[in-house]
Amino acid sequence: MIFKQLFDAETWTYTYLIADSISKEAIFIDPVNTHIDDYIALLEANGLQLKYSLETHVHADHITASGLLRQRLGAQTAVSQLCGAETADVQIQDGDIFTLGSTEQLKVIATPGHTRGSISFLWHDRVFTGDSLFVGGCGRTDFQGGDPGALYDCITQRLFTLPDETLVYPGHDYQGRWVSSIKQERTSNPRLTGKTREEFIVIMNNLNLPKPRLIDEAVPANRYCGLDENERQDAVALRDTSRPVRSELSPQDLVAEAKKQITEVTVLTAKQLLAEGNIVLVDTREESEYAAGHIDNALLLPRGVLEFKIGNSPELSDKSKAVLIYCRTGGRSALAAHTLQQLGYKNVLSMAGGFDAWQKA
Repeated sequence: MIFKQLFDAETWTYTYLIADSISKEAIFIDPVNTHIDDYIALLEANGLQLKYSLETHVHADHITASGLLRQRLGAQTAVSQLCGAETADVQIQDGDIFTLGSTEQLKVIATPGHTRGSISFLWHDRVFTGDSLFVGGCGRTDFQGGDPGALYDCITQRLFTLPDETLVYPGHDYQGRWVSSIKQERTSNPRLTGKTREEFIVIMNNLNLPKPRLIDEAVPANRYCGLDENERQDAVALRDTSRPVRSELSPQDLVAEAKKQITEVTVLTAKQLLAEGNIVLVDTREESEYAAGHIDNALLLPRGVLEFKIGNSPELSDKSKAVLIYCRTGGRSALAAHTLQQLGYKNVLSMAGGFDAWQKA
């Protein structure tokens, strides 16, 4: 086997390379876009073929290199199905296994709390915990659907139940520490050791941390595997559909599944509802799309930043008020409507056909 721990000093991010020394198949965990050339050089130096680029979650502090690695090397991108990264090749589920060659396997452990879609990867005696568990700490829980109770549960019930000697490789460290162990974190992590679930929740709800510097840029980009705005529109079309992507979790099927659980309305009905008033109109497209043309009085909340910006929108403070969502063609709005329902909104509608249909009408 081949294993390397890499570090981005700008964002304090750890990236991990794992490879099978026989088949030469490799994966990266949490690659950073500014190191794309370094990654390719490292693969070439070791004669490796990148098979997967795995994400522990949709990051708020850096932009992933996954999309670039897919474009340049053909590697499959993989993100939790709960992250809303619809252009990822693999929508990861708890318990999934990623294989390299005939012997190397990484098992997925769902560890939500930092974000809804946070996961960890278990490989032999090592667990890669992303932002769920740090050395002497844990990730914050105040955006992207974060939940301190869920984080406490997954750490204490799923990670801390691993063997004592399991090595913990975090997604970040800000004090020069590279690795820990399950026993060390279970017995001496100041955020968790000796704390009840209720005490932990109080601590996490009162951290009062500033928001990550790159969050407004990083989260939307990472939901498109790190591709820039000019590439996002074509991200699905540009994928090599000959790869063994899980058909039941393709972007199109994610939209179809969401539409089964929401209410869609026609453009005519949408116009009637808007004329009657007492409904919040939300545009989930990107800023450039909105600037090029939008429906009057629409509130801009791009799909990629919906969860963590919704709290800053007074128009959406009342979860019982009707909400009408649209995008370009109706796909993103369906996903956004489903998300709002999960966040407790009682009356959410998606406009079928989106802004394209509105303009035609």
